Amino acid sequence: MDTPPALPPVVQAPPAKVVLSTASAYPESTATAFEIAARLGYDGVEVMVWTDPVSQDVTALRRLSDYHGIPILALHAPCLVITQRVWGTDPWVKLVRSKEAAEECGAQTVVVHPPFRWQREYARQFLGGIQQMADETDVRFAVENMFPLRARGREVSPYAPDWDPTTDDYPHFTLDLSHTSVSRSDALAMAAVMGDRLSHVHIADGVGTARDEHLVPGRGTQPCAELLEGLAAQRFDGLVVVEVNTRRAEDRAEREADLAEALAYTRLNLAAPLLERPGVDRPAVDQPAPLG
Repeated sequence: MDTPPALPPVVQAPPAKVVLSTASAYPESTATAFEIAARLGYDGVEVMVWTDPVSQDVTALRRLSDYHGIPILALHAPCLVITQRVWGTDPWVKLVRSKEAAEECGAQTVVVHPPFRWQREYARQFLGGIQQMADETDVRFAVENMFPLRARGREVSPYAPDWDPTTDDYPHFTLDLSHTSVSRSDALAMAAVMGDRLSHVHIADGVGTARDEHLVPGRGTQPCAELLEGLAAQRFDGLVVVEVNTRRAEDRAEREADLAEALAYTRLNLAAPLLERPGVDRPAVDQPAPLG
């Protein structure tokens, strides 16, 4: 009896969109990031609100979105050290302006970092404030995992209460794989702790140094492929944002090649095998362990 031909693999891709952070085009401008994202075929952009005036101007951002035909799906609030004076110096004002900008642009998520230790009053109110905002808007405030600072054998967290936000009851989280590399965390374990509250991913890589590398995924030691496959198995419906460092690229062509590679890697691995195909008998395929 002839052996029946093997069936081709059947995979499922989640509804998650693959998005480009405008920070990935630095030192080129926010406007250039829109152009690159549209040309390479990203599903949208995440705007890093920082010192580039265009990134702070909602009208300009909407014009860029319309011109290039690519949606703004997320904003990164100006909560970095280098953006302490962007949209004022009051951290709550920054978050309110981020919410308003996201609503006006149609973005579904605002990425925010835990407070710095020196922002004592803000740190005391942060958890309650984020929970309250979740009740007032459809925009998700996704708190991002950060990392400690290490030097001369010492480790210090600049964040309060901690660089790991999973110690608190936030409604939404951002998981950043370059940051898990710096903190030497188990990215898959952290994703499991976040569970259903994991709504946003910064896909990048690192090799475990004390420096925040944001390598193109697949060029470091982080479990980027395993995480993406696990998200696909769970039908993840958040955003997967390519946030990589291309500042060492010699020219635009090399920068775009890196961002094209990151997009291809993410789409390739954001898929998981189906246990069965409707109407076809086939042997069961092992599913990856769920993340949450």
